[in-house]
Amino acid sequence: MLAATETVHHNGVMFDFAPEAGATGPELYDKLIRAAEALVAGEPDGVANMANVAALIWQFVPDLNWAGFYRMVDGVLVLGPFIGKPACLRIALGSGVCGTAALTGETQCVADVHAFPGHIACDAASESELVVPVKLAGAVIAVIDLDSPRKDRFLPDDARGIEALAAAIAPAVGG
Repeated sequence: MLAATETVHHNGVMFDFAPEAGATGPELYDKLIRAAEALVAGEPDGVANMANVAALIWQFVPDLNWAGFYRMVDGVLVLGPFIGKPACLRIALGSGVCGTAALTGETQCVADVHAFPGHIACDAASESELVVPVKLAGAVIAVIDLDSPRKDRFLPDDARGIEALAAAIAPAVGG
């Protein structure tokens, strides 16, 4: 069960989602996806939805030092909402882990970023990275980028979970 409290404010409804203690793997990502779907439901602004989803990822997924989005704008990745240290503003397709994911349309799970040819180091503390393309109608519209200060942080469950998240939110972040 997802732990959530709802507080009504004068300007709308605010949700406070949190993973249950001990939730891991598929269970954790199922809860993250349900929370994300609840937050983006009915909101037409894609950037606002990315901001909330980045915050949820940060709250749900342990051992991260960066979590956020790069948006596809005129054939280049442009920094979107994120949590972490300041990051690169634009990334060319095929450049670094994010650019490779966007160009190939395939998830990139990198155990050691220092071994990845052309890795772009926005935060020197990053040791591993998971980048998942967000696709709408078959086209990459953004990528979800997660960095960790631990080598080998991201497991197949993490990749599958973030891929499922990307598929679930794609219509809400493509607007």
